[in-house]
Amino acid sequence: MGKPTGFKEYTRELPTRRPVELRVLDWEEIYQEFPEDKLRAQGARCMDCGIPFCHQGCPLGNIIPEWNDLIYKNRWHDALEMLFKTNNFPEFTGRVCPAPCEEACVLNINEKPVTIKLIEQSIIDHAFANGWITPRPPERRTGKKVAVIGSGPAGLAAAAQLNKAGHQVTVFERADRVGGLLMYGIPNFKLDKKVVDRRIQLMEQEGITFKTNANVGFNVKVEDLRRDFDAIILCGGATQARELNVPGRELSGVYTAMTYLTQQNKRNLGDGIQTQEVIDAKDKHVIILGGGDTGADCLGTAVRQGCKSVKQYELLPRPPESRTNEMPWPYWPMIFRTSSAHEEANKLAGAEIRDFAINTKSFSGENNVVKKLHAIRLEWGKDAGGRYQMKEIPGSEFTLDCDLCLLAMGFVSPEHSGPIDHLGLKKDARGNVQVDPNTYMTSLDGVFAAGDMRRGQSLIVWAISEGRCAAHAVDKYLMGYSELPFLKLF
Repeated sequence: MGKPTGFKEYTRELPTRRPVELRVLDWEEIYQEFPEDKLRAQGARCMDCGIPFCHQGCPLGNIIPEWNDLIYKNRWHDALEMLFKTNNFPEFTGRVCPAPCEEACVLNINEKPVTIKLIEQSIIDHAFANGWITPRPPERRTGKKVAVIGSGPAGLAAAAQLNKAGHQVTVFERADRVGGLLMYGIPNFKLDKKVVDRRIQLMEQEGITFKTNANVGFNVKVEDLRRDFDAIILCGGATQARELNVPGRELSGVYTAMTYLTQQNKRNLGDGIQTQEVIDAKDKHVIILGGGDTGADCLGTAVRQGCKSVKQYELLPRPPESRTNEMPWPYWPMIFRTSSAHEEANKLAGAEIRDFAINTKSFSGENNVVKKLHAIRLEWGKDAGGRYQMKEIPGSEFTLDCDLCLLAMGFVSPEHSGPIDHLGLKKDARGNVQVDPNTYMTSLDGVFAAGDMRRGQSLIVWAISEGRCAAHAVDKYLMGYSELPFLKLF
């Protein structure tokens, strides 16, 4: 490494967030620019640790120490090429990935880890700003045609890799815009949609065809795709939301998180809402059920819409502040984390807006509109077999004003109606599409699956990895061999 003692000389430093009072007034990304000299110093913190566990922590196998060192040495072009060896879309992962690589950083054993995610985003943003990112169409075409169903991160990665191999790729997206979760699931303050559009335009210039409003299994017949394409990859995601089956769930004002987030993203893109029921948190008492990233996205959105109050409840107990013996380094730790949205809501409320070990029992309302949430506190403990069990605490029932409740409790599986049922594909015990672990092929020859549709709800970085691996498998299926990389992590 260029600076062997860098990790001793420099401390971890991140970009400054725009002031809460200002950033909640718009939908722009929240971080301010980070000086280049400081970024290079952050690259110098990479340790030349011998065994770079960050590789293991990253589902893409990003060659992290090398591009950290290249940034320290001011070799931006070389860092970009090193980054592109493993990641098609660093502008996405650099913004919204939770950075498991940083948790696996050797420096993280007893110090703060290297700012891997920041350096990754800075490399690609620097490249775009300097005009280095241009279309790279394949030099030859194979004559093979592949249909990719779903344009989220897995579908885009599969399409990009297969196009690179020379196949003619068509991506079918049921929504009116390309991008899936990237376009409609993630708020602008985390991922500006201009960043997504910029990548889609590049992919089109490289020869990939995108078809929107194309709902395979409904207005696009699966049989037609089987006839017209040499292979199909299903990348539709795990979009079946976990439901809350309690009395009052049917009341107006209780919605799934994605219904809510999609509406606001459409508004930010200038669309009118084509429904009679517009979801808006303005001047409302909002309760978010679910403590993960999607819940935080709802939180930041509700704050920007001008909610009167907001609370976020989680069924599970409050996580510890730091690692425990049950989650040792280098594994991803389930610890208490505060996102930018939590920072905003806490500051505006003047108190912590999260609470844990809460079970919602019912909703009540007036004129078919929700007005109250009824809940009870839980006690968590282990049974004789060591499994965690929850028990309601007698007398801990409480009721809160609730004009808008957002269900951000995760996703259970892909939606089965559509290509999964139409093709009669086998599913695993969790309802995901079952594939051969070595070929990503489903129970039907020539039909493959990748991303959350195959492995269940997961991270964007996993979806990109899945798309790349499936592309290798499809290329090999079509050509008998493949030069596309294949990093099998499952």
